[in-house]
Amino acid sequence: MIRVVLADDEQLIRSGWTTMLSLHDDIAVVGEAADGREAVEAGTGADVVLMDIRMPRMDGLAATQELARRSPATRVIVVTTFENDQLVWGALRAGAAGYVLKRAPADELAEAVRLVHSRDAVLFPDALRRIASPHLGTAKPRVPVELTPRELDVLRHIALGQNNAEIAATLHVTKETVKTHVGNVLDKLGARDRTRAAVLAYELGLVFAGTQGQVLGTGDS
Repeated sequence: MIRVVLADDEQLIRSGWTTMLSLHDDIAVVGEAADGREAVEAGTGADVVLMDIRMPRMDGLAATQELARRSPATRVIVVTTFENDQLVWGALRAGAAGYVLKRAPADELAEAVRLVHSRDAVLFPDALRRIASPHLGTAKPRVPVELTPRELDVLRHIALGQNNAEIAATLHVTKETVKTHVGNVLDKLGARDRTRAAVLAYELGLVFAGTQGQVLGTGDS
C-alpha cells in the first residue's frame, strides 16, 4: 500500500484528490496538510506527498526542500494549476520527484503516485527536457565525479525517462546489471532518486537536450 499525504491550502482540492485516489486499492491517503509547515510534519515518513506550490506559512518549494532533508525516502510530487516552467524547475531542484497538473484525471494522478514510488523512471521526461533547456549552458561539461562510460550511458537513458527494463533492452544487458549501474550513478552524483540524477545531469552539462528530443552525452558508449 502506498501511503500518500495531501498538501494544499484548499479543503476542496484535498477532498477531490482523496476521492480520486480512493478509487485505487493500492493507494491510501494517510494525512492532509493546509500549509507547508503542516506538509513537512504530516509528510515525514509517508511514501508520497502531493504538494501544492503556493501555500501559506511555508510555500511548497521550501516544504519540499525541508521534507527531502528530513525524510529522504519520501517522494514529493508538486501539483500546479498551470505549467509554470520556472516554478516546476525550482521544485525539481528542491528535491521533488515530479509534477502533475491540478486538472489531471484520476488515473493520471494515481499513475504519477505509483511511478515516483517505484523509483524506476522519471516522471514526464519530455517535460523535464523542455523545462531544463533554458537553464543549460554552452560551457564544457563539468564532471564532478568519475562516471564510467557505461554509467554515462545509463545516465543518458535515465534522463530519457527509461525504466530499468527499457535500459536493459537498449544496452543488451540484464536488468540486474542496469540496477547496479543506476545505484552507482545515484551514489556518485549524490542523487536521492532518478529525477534528481536527471536534473543534475542537465545542470552539470553531462547530458543536454538534443534538437530531435534525444539526450546526448559526453562520454563514449
